[in-house]
Amino acid sequence: MQPNEIAEVLNRPLSRELLARDMTRLAYVAKDGTPRNIPIIFTWNGSEVVVCTPKNAPKLHALRANPMVALTIDTEVHPPKILLIRGRAELDYVDGIPAEYLQSTSTYEMTPEQRVVWEAEVRSLYADGMVRIVVTPTWAKLIDFETTLPSPVEELIRQREERRRD
Repeated sequence: MQPNEIAEVLNRPLSRELLARDMTRLAYVAKDGTPRNIPIIFTWNGSEVVVCTPKNAPKLHALRANPMVALTIDTEVHPPKILLIRGRAELDYVDGIPAEYLQSTSTYEMTPEQRVVWEAEVRSLYADGMVRIVVTPTWAKLIDFETTLPSPVEELIRQREERRRD
């Protein structure tokens, strides 16, 4: 996919709505060669997906060996709205708590007092810092089951239309 095609998909109103959510599923290949798919909070900065993780997370070893990832951001209603993104993960080790981590958790329902206690706990837990996993999209597809469908379903519809013309 060309960068302008990726940008077109990611700038659609529904894509922007999905990119404003707080949870994605991150798929990668573990060091033992088996697939992993984990739910993780994220932020979208307008050009990259950023997730944050502890410095001792096993996924970091895997991503150093194979930085290619896939992300799924979707809804829980029918028909589902699904944004699929593929990209390359870059690891950015940081001191302290990345702003993106606090931003991605800002939708958590907490009173202001609970938020203060929660942030203090986070800062003490990750005193050694965190790792920002920055994913630059290299491919994107939006599926809304109204104007866009999964590619195999689109192909079946095309084949059905051809059969009807014959």
